[in-house]
Amino acid sequence: MSEKKLADLSKQMAAIDIAMLSTHTKSGEIAGRPMSNNGEVDYDGTSYYFTYEDANTVGEIEADPKVSLAFMGQKGFSVAVEGKAKLSRDKAEMKEHWSKDLDKWFKDGIDTPDIVMIQVDATRVHYWDGEDGGEIKL
Repeated sequence: MSEKKLADLSKQMAAIDIAMLSTHTKSGEIAGRPMSNNGEVDYDGTSYYFTYEDANTVGEIEADPKVSLAFMGQKGFSVAVEGKAKLSRDKAEMKEHWSKDLDKWFKDGIDTPDIVMIQVDATRVHYWDGEDGGEIKL
């Protein structure tokens, strides 16, 4: 078992287009949904995603900010992230994390009505790379 650093994982995660974001529902179930992973950003333990105010995701994070992210890559590479989510409606913050790829979902960019940014700060990162695996605590 090798000890990968977060920077090593970041390079591999850049090739993954979609992450699964899981939250807890009001009745205690786990709800997952695909979110676009911005491969242009170096992963440093914090991820940013965008959604709409009326999405179940927003209410679920407000009720319980503990979330998980799952990334599935090529050749047995995968990452599971445990973390805490927070919501931002601040346009200046959104602009810092916006990429043009998001325009296909949000036609007016950060000026799209009712847009919300989800920030996930990792507390633990588990990875598997073929037969190699490990954990990074943040």
